[in-house]
Amino acid sequence: MKRRSFIGNSLAVGMAPLTFKYEQQEQDPATIIIEKYQSGQPHKGKTLAAIQPHSDDIPIFAGGTVAKLIKEGYTGYLIRTSNDDHAGKGASDGEVIFNNEKDTEEVARVLGLKKVYHLGYRNHRMDNISIQELRGRLIFLFRMLKVDTVISYDPWGHYEENPDHYITASAVESARWMAGGRLDYPEHMDAGIKPHAVKERYYFARGPQLVNRIVDIETTIDKKVESNRVIVTQGPGGEAGLNLRKRLEKEGKYLPVLGNSDEEANFNYIKHIMLDVDSQAIRGVPSDKEIGKKYGLKWAERFHYIGPEESKLDAYIDAKSKRV
Repeated sequence: MKRRSFIGNSLAVGMAPLTFKYEQQEQDPATIIIEKYQSGQPHKGKTLAAIQPHSDDIPIFAGGTVAKLIKEGYTGYLIRTSNDDHAGKGASDGEVIFNNEKDTEEVARVLGLKKVYHLGYRNHRMDNISIQELRGRLIFLFRMLKVDTVISYDPWGHYEENPDHYITASAVESARWMAGGRLDYPEHMDAGIKPHAVKERYYFARGPQLVNRIVDIETTIDKKVESNRVIVTQGPGGEAGLNLRKRLEKEGKYLPVLGNSDEEANFNYIKHIMLDVDSQAIRGVPSDKEIGKKYGLKWAERFHYIGPEESKLDAYIDAKSKRV
């Protein structure tokens, strides 16, 4: 197309905004790992850190997986990097911050996480902070808590518009391996906090990413629903079911799935609308029902998973060595 024609056509439609459909860059389906629930608490003694910029990120994208891993024996912690001062209900910035803090504590309680660390950076302004400071704080937490596994935003996800998301993701990825070195923050050692590298990563994204692991969350879907329901200050869950039912009543309509009580309306809205039929409720990404259906599952979450690195030297020794 000639440049002049392109400009003319653009002006003719009033410079309508362009829209893009983000496609996942999934591996060959034959190589994608389907992770199912394991009974008997096989992860007993291991530590999980669920890291989110905002109070609703983990519940939306990874609430089922976090609950599943806790059920399998992990001890878990929730780390929130922002203070959410520009997100949600409240008469003042202080009230918004306080409301989001209460919601985040409730999320941790529902998912079975032991404690929340609120790092308190300004919402939507994390690209203005020192990432070295954030990285240093995460290194301290990874070492002190002896974190084996992290769940957070994907540092290699594409087209992420929120600076809090990609700054947090970048800091998590760099901190998780630096935490294992003895020369970064050696004063930690003097305080009795030893190097400890994070071995496993479950990274989620709002846009395209390399998806190589699908987690079956059928056994913990109700925990995920509840973790979204307790976020009443912001997010697509909370009291959305109640609000929808009231709106429909004014229009003379009734949606049976919303039930007859406020609690039923909120719970069922999250489970059967937000996580089922209405992917737009969670920012345009496929719903958990849609993700699961593709792999023969009822409910699922997807991740770019990176596990422990295998030592080629150890494998070589095992294959070539002889008993003496």
